[in-house]
Amino acid sequence: MVKGQQKLMTLKKPELECSEEDCPFHGSLAVRGRTLEATVVSTRMQKSCVVQLSYTRYDKKYERYARMRSRITAHTTPCLPIKVGDIVRIAECRPLSKTKSFVVVEIIKEA
Repeated sequence: MVKGQQKLMTLKKPELECSEEDCPFHGSLAVRGRTLEATVVSTRMQKSCVVQLSYTRYDKKYERYARMRSRITAHTTPCLPIKVGDIVRIAECRPLSKTKSFVVVEIIKEA
């Protein structure tokens, strides 16, 4: 077992096969650190997608919670076909490019 792939044992492997090197299931990409659930908002890039995290943050001045959102670029593999609107689980990995340090590891709910 490659170091850092302990978390993937709890996730189910995708039914499709791929031969990509940067696939956490069929390649040698190690997953470590944070795992997050987010909504896919864009799939226009090749092998990448943009996911949006929605969360609340307490604003001390106004003594109430404010809704916030953050966008993260994540790597996608051909064995997980994602679409805009899907709710996915992303996991942290080594930096794949200037902005990509996450990879999609599971589709939780399809659009």
